[in-house]
Amino acid sequence: MPVDAVILAGPTASGKTDLLDAFFGAGAAVWVPRLRDAWHTDFFSAEIISADSMQAYRGMDIGTAKPSKDLLGRLPHHLIDIKNPDEQYTAGEFVTRADALCSELSARGVLPVISGGTGFYLKNYICGLPASPPSSPGIRAQVAADLERRGPAALRAELEEADPAAASKIHEHDLYRLTRAVEILRASGGAPSRFVPHRTVRPGKRFLVLGVSMPRETLRTRIQARVEAMMRAGLAGEVKGLVSRGFGSDAPGMQAIGYREFFELAGNSLDTIAQAIELHTGQYAKRQMTFFRALPGLRWIEPDPEHLFRALEALV
Repeated sequence: MPVDAVILAGPTASGKTDLLDAFFGAGAAVWVPRLRDAWHTDFFSAEIISADSMQAYRGMDIGTAKPSKDLLGRLPHHLIDIKNPDEQYTAGEFVTRADALCSELSARGVLPVISGGTGFYLKNYICGLPASPPSSPGIRAQVAADLERRGPAALRAELEEADPAAASKIHEHDLYRLTRAVEILRASGGAPSRFVPHRTVRPGKRFLVLGVSMPRETLRTRIQARVEAMMRAGLAGEVKGLVSRGFGSDAPGMQAIGYREFFELAGNSLDTIAQAIELHTGQYAKRQMTFFRALPGLRWIEPDPEHLFRALEALV
């Protein structure tokens, strides 16, 4: 195959899953033979490697908009349901797992398609993980103890004093990145932002990097419709069930948009919670688009199979 992997980025609710189904799933009988002819290859089909940091969590199905069982049956997906909500899922683990999967799929004559909206994971996969001090169990334990005793505000203040640039890029609910930045700060004795991420494609790798784009108003309407559908599908019950299993607001998975609002707005109506989810999702989509523009080699396409075919066809 002409590339190591196809990478499909796009903001939440932009139609990535539907596009892949229309091309490699339900529409495979139409599009895959055309692609085989264009590439002069006998590859069988494609499988999807999820680059969604929250679809990795078990039991978080509605709020993360996981692919349906029907879709998973006709178009295999990987790196979904691999973690419990109280476990960390890091960019480093994603890159390691995705690399292994790409090698395995390519060996079987299957095209790896890495698709998702977690831009940090995608950039680290394309460019490689940035160099940083190795993790120290002692320092990690110390930071964890400080987080428990003093709270995240104290750690953020420590980071802001030493490295305002690094602190400004970490969301207030992202405790993993906050604690990791403080670990680096204490381990290296210097600003974490000194460890600059790579900006070019990893040596020896070839990727086709595509981004799904649509008018802002269209995306806003789709986000609203998605949140309404999630609430009708029983998102509140899903959250209640997770809480009953012992996953509280401090669990990494429960800090996702669509879940943390139930903790932050406890006691409010479901309509109020839904409005907050819609607002936060729209804000997140805007940040995603900004991040995606920095991906090397990115080419924007519309969420239409013909546009995807043209981009793939151009590889040869």
